Amino acid sequence: MTAGDQDGLDFWSFVELANRRLSGEYGFTHQLATELLLTLNRASNIVTYDLEASVHRPRGLSWSGFRLLFVTWLAGPLEAKKAAELTGMSRAAVSNLAKTLVGDGLLARTQGEHDGRSVMLSLTDHGHAEMVEVFREHNEREAEWADVLSEQEQRILIMLLDKLVTNRDQFDVRGRN
Repeated sequence: MTAGDQDGLDFWSFVELANRRLSGEYGFTHQLATELLLTLNRASNIVTYDLEASVHRPRGLSWSGFRLLFVTWLAGPLEAKKAAELTGMSRAAVSNLAKTLVGDGLLARTQGEHDGRSVMLSLTDHGHAEMVEVFREHNEREAEWADVLSEQEQRILIMLLDKLVTNRDQFDVRGRN
């Protein structure tokens, strides 16, 4: 493919090109799986970037920072280890991010009661007030995205995504829970 040919590519024509070349030149046979996962990743990245750029960055938060504050707000106080599990981040990422959020006055870190090595995370009063405000804006943006689908389509999509997630034990999945 030449540089001139690439000018006409958009996401969907790239998916078609990828499937055609993967099948024809390389003999791969799972084109629908490729299309499904390319589309799933693309949709997730677009929505995540939009939420981060339109809601969180203007408030000085990263997407990861929001996720950590969100689970701490709704499930906390909680151990850093549990926060890592619920956010899908590594313990090291949670630890580093927590330092920043503590410095910003949004999060508090205390030593665990039962284990001197564990760290408990909780929102400060300022962090709680900030999460109520940021989530109000976040939730409105979520609704704008979701309203593209009917309520029934939303429930079907949730069901299908849940099926993908809950059946991952059928093969050797690498990564965090």
